[in-house]
Amino acid sequence: MKIIILFLIFSLNSIYLISQSFNGFALYNSQGSNTTYLIDENQNIAHTWNLNSECNYTVLLKKNGNLIRGTKYNNNVLGGAADAGRVQEISPDGSIVWDYIYSSADHLSHHDITLVGDNVLLTAWEVKSASELVDAGFTGNVGSAGKWPTHFVELQDDGNGSANIVWEWHIWDHLCQDVDPNKPNYVTNISDYPQLIDINMIQGGGGGPGGQSGDWFHVNGVDYNEELDQIVFSSRFASEIYIIDHSTTTAEASSHSGGNSGMGGDILYRWGNPSNYGMTGVQTIPSAVHDSRWIPNDGRPNGGYLQIFNNKGISNNQSTVDGIKTPLDPSTGYNYLRTPGQPYGPSSYTTRYVCQFSAPGQSASDRMSNGNIFVNASGGQGGSGVMYEVDSLENLVWGPYNAQSQKGFRYECDYPGIIALKPYMNTNSTSCFDHTGNNLLFKSNILVSPNPTHDFIKIGLNQYNSGVVNVQIVNVFGKIIYNEITDVFSKNIVQIDMRDFSDGLYFVNVNSDKNTHTQIISLIK
Repeated sequence: MKIIILFLIFSLNSIYLISQSFNGFALYNSQGSNTTYLIDENQNIAHTWNLNSECNYTVLLKKNGNLIRGTKYNNNVLGGAADAGRVQEISPDGSIVWDYIYSSADHLSHHDITLVGDNVLLTAWEVKSASELVDAGFTGNVGSAGKWPTHFVELQDDGNGSANIVWEWHIWDHLCQDVDPNKPNYVTNISDYPQLIDINMIQGGGGGPGGQSGDWFHVNGVDYNEELDQIVFSSRFASEIYIIDHSTTTAEASSHSGGNSGMGGDILYRWGNPSNYGMTGVQTIPSAVHDSRWIPNDGRPNGGYLQIFNNKGISNNQSTVDGIKTPLDPSTGYNYLRTPGQPYGPSSYTTRYVCQFSAPGQSASDRMSNGNIFVNASGGQGGSGVMYEVDSLENLVWGPYNAQSQKGFRYECDYPGIIALKPYMNTNSTSCFDHTGNNLLFKSNILVSPNPTHDFIKIGLNQYNSGVVNVQIVNVFGKIIYNEITDVFSKNIVQIDMRDFSDGLYFVNVNSDKNTHTQIISLIK
């Protein structure tokens, strides 16, 4: 019976998923360009922001429809790969909401930005001199520029056209060394302190993409998880990704205690290169890595996983998009499990998509609500320079689109920022809006996972733009066995306990004020 159920659910889902295509918009800024574009599923331009400065790397769309854009400041003293020095919030009509310069002889913003609610988190360098490095136990070649470790600063709009720094975190505060007991942060065995970063684990660096500089870790991707209140970031030169606690104060972030984790600003989790903290194990990120991010945990496939663009995941010419199921400790909800004497798991990627278009640097990816994978394979360093999307069976459903952008992003029809932008858009060719009014068209799928299930299911309701929906589970005889009315604005995920139901097929119905959508699920105990 179970085999028959599995066959039926696989067949029905396969037929359904094959039809899933690009739904919504893509946002990008071509490398070296002053113009940011929002394009629809037909690759037509829906909106542009024409600005007077060059985007350095990343553009993001806020929920209010405003653009957040890292940009090159003309008076930078420091310089290097994807150097910025400036970040701006820009309204749909192109006017500047606020403008903040983070550039001096001692620090410079670079590469990525991410949203922390309405705030903006910057990736930045800070300069450490040769004497500071030697005094801290660094044994490598310092170079004329010194070394520039990464730090993060969180900016909040001050309401007067600029911003205030409201939170900081610095790699420099979380280093260790095993070479000199008379110097700070000495430990006898690096492998006993995976929560700290060995100051000597990267002896090279300083050059890399963008020319010579003091760029030490080459941190190039950052993302924020609101549910966990944590930050993930990727380091190209370390071939590793890291998670840190954001629930700390700035003072706690510089220490080893405090916050939800109780670990202050220390590393909560790291993955990709166990040798960095003295462990044996497979180096699962063989070289460059970019765009570390969480897949939203809202019912979509692999929700809650980390996802990375593993630039040389298979070879120098073959990139992959890898998913990692992190060993989150259920007893705390904020820390990560590790077997003593072993590196952080998993020992290999949990999911892998082999890219149809690759790039040795930069780049980005995303997992969409229907399970599709969106890829921005950058054009820098000889990459493909295209954006595209594949469905769950890896069929190409959109693109390739020649964007030549370092990072491109996808926003689905129901994203609040897309709805806010509608009055400013050319909407003639998008399927997101009906063209007789202001209503969003509903997408045809419901987000249910896992499917098949053996105990609980989660139903994601983010795609519904109306306030109240009725969630039902109906058995194959037409009997309603579960019924709930919920307001999606206060509860956008419904979790249902299926353990008291019998094995078999069930229908999940979500009834809104306009439509009824149904998805078949399988319960196998």
